[in-house]
Amino acid sequence: MTAISVSHAAHFLGVSDDTVRRWVTSGRLTASKQDGGQTVIDGLELAELVKSLATQPEDPTHVASSARNRMVGLVTAVTSDKVMSQVEIQCGPHRVVSLMSTEAVRDLGLEPGSVATAVVKSTNVMVEVPQT
Repeated sequence: MTAISVSHAAHFLGVSDDTVRRWVTSGRLTASKQDGGQTVIDGLELAELVKSLATQPEDPTHVASSARNRMVGLVTAVTSDKVMSQVEIQCGPHRVVSLMSTEAVRDLGLEPGSVATAVVKSTNVMVEVPQT
């Protein structure tokens, strides 16, 4: 079992440590004690709860796509020169940055405050874990 501390669980859930403790008391989450006495949450149980609580705005593009990693957000910044642009999109707690042609930015009408969908093809996603 991967054991997640109450404070880390709270961080992943976007709630306070006290809320996690209340959820343990109410039975929404199950906790156990490690040898040192620290209260921990089972990582799998936490992952299931995080997934069930996740909400994603409706994708405004309504297109059929093979890409499964689609994140709807708001454009927060566009930095352009004559040829290339950097577009920043805030998708929930995640900042996604895309480099594209300035022509594409104009064609898509991207500007701060625009709703946009960031599409990430899974073959280009790196996964990292904490070093123990």
